[in-house]
Amino acid sequence: MAEKVKTTIVVDQRLWREFKSRVVAERGLKSLSQAVEEALEDEVSDVLVAEALEQMLRGSEAPQTVEPVKPRVATDAGRAVRELRESRS
Repeated sequence: MAEKVKTTIVVDQRLWREFKSRVVAERGLKSLSQAVEEALEDEVSDVLVAEALEQMLRGSEAPQTVEPVKPRVATDAGRAVRELRESRS
């Protein structure tokens, strides 16, 4: 478990009541801190993803170039999209 920190924040009272009401209704009062933490994670998800990738690549080099690959079979994207749209009707 990661180290936790206790903090104080100032938010709009109406916003907090609505947030708290929804979380308590869905998960219960004990999940309020977890819901706030999840909201913060959503806000900084790019940082979390970058850190995870760095850990995955530790000890190896990241690819420096990306080379295009030609499809093995001929494709027609327009026809494929048309077929998908028609199948929904």
